[in-house]
Amino acid sequence: MRSDSFETQIPPAVADTQIYSVSQLNREAGHILEDSLPMLWVEGEISNLARPGSGHLYFSLKDRDAQVRCAMFRNANRALRFQVDDGLQVLVRAKVTIYEPRGSFQLIVEQMEPAGEGLLRRKLEELKTRLAAEGLFDPAVKRRLPGVPKRIGIITSPSGAAIRDILHVLQRRFAAVPVTIYPVQVQGTRAKHEIVTALQMAADRNECDVLIVGRGGGSLEDLWAFNEEIVARAIAACAIPVVSAVGHEVDFTISDLVADLRAPTPSAAAELVVPDADAWLNRINSMAQRKTSAIYRMLQQRRALLRQLTGRISRRNPGFILRQNAQRIDEFSQRMMIALNHRLAMDKLRLNGTAARLFAAAPANQIGQHQQHLKEIGLRLDSGMRAHIDRVQNRIALLAAGLHAVSPLGTLERGYAIVSDPETGAVIRDANTLAKGQKITGRLAKGSFAAEVKKILTK
Repeated sequence: MRSDSFETQIPPAVADTQIYSVSQLNREAGHILEDSLPMLWVEGEISNLARPGSGHLYFSLKDRDAQVRCAMFRNANRALRFQVDDGLQVLVRAKVTIYEPRGSFQLIVEQMEPAGEGLLRRKLEELKTRLAAEGLFDPAVKRRLPGVPKRIGIITSPSGAAIRDILHVLQRRFAAVPVTIYPVQVQGTRAKHEIVTALQMAADRNECDVLIVGRGGGSLEDLWAFNEEIVARAIAACAIPVVSAVGHEVDFTISDLVADLRAPTPSAAAELVVPDADAWLNRINSMAQRKTSAIYRMLQQRRALLRQLTGRISRRNPGFILRQNAQRIDEFSQRMMIALNHRLAMDKLRLNGTAARLFAAAPANQIGQHQQHLKEIGLRLDSGMRAHIDRVQNRIALLAAGLHAVSPLGTLERGYAIVSDPETGAVIRDANTLAKGQKITGRLAKGSFAAEVKKILTK
């Protein structure tokens, strides 16, 4: 073999063994890690934080003895509610994998929270999953609250704002319901034990038929007593219906899920356990009125039925039947008499009519009727002649008045005169045709005169 040549020789021991490339090795190792380790929570301190323009986050997560590279892509870090910086202690939910190009072990982070609150939330989610699997949150096991409780128990701090809000609402809505307060701490290490003891005491005394368990708002750590497992199990085991009223509307605890009813606030819990007294009284009055009306209608129906049954019994009585038949016979007799009298009256009328027609057809009566008729005709003729003469005379008078109105004599009667030439007899109508010293005659309504013209006046 020449010294300047190179030949690859495979040892006989590995001739039949699969040979991996580096890429294949890293890929297979990544698959093994991803398949064997599920999504897990890891706590540590952030270091070497990098924020490239892509929007992804790259950092190391370390403790006193080790560190691991992490990548949090843009879609995941958009949900962050806090500022991520080096030195921050965090809790991450991540999947283990290998970055194949470099063969480096790393975590792909899907969720990140500050270590303190994040640990609490992780514990909360684990407990919630476990209790839900046991059926403690099942709606089928929830009990209904009494419509009007005989006594209300309140498990809360006696000095907090929650107790004041609850008592104020109860006093306003339904002051007649008595209240028993079971004072407990609602925050701190002793709070969960005191709440459990109060629940057991209320159940043993059995003096209340509904319990309100709660407090005012706060952080997740402040409300943690109501996320404790022993508190949740005590609420589920309590023989009295429990209303959970923890924090504000946005706060949600394990106690809210396991209780028979969840109220968004302590004030809302007070409104849920008692009715509004005014609305309740109005509803009672309305129900009383409806009940009274229903009883009245029922009595009216029973009274009508009684009258109907009494009538049926009376109608089946032999004496009643005999009286009915006797009355019917009297009625038939009366109707027969009325019909007979009516028949006699009609016969009498027909007889009178026949007699009248016979009397009218008698010769002496016919002559008298004709004489009377002639007399009436003569009177109508005489009256008509006189009326005709009067109409003719009236017409002549009207025509004479019309003629008189247009005749010259009528004009003279009104004070006018007719002037004429005595020689020719022509009527003078224009003063310009006269001459001074000329003889004229004038006719008046009564008589005439002769005159001489002395002066002519023209216009």
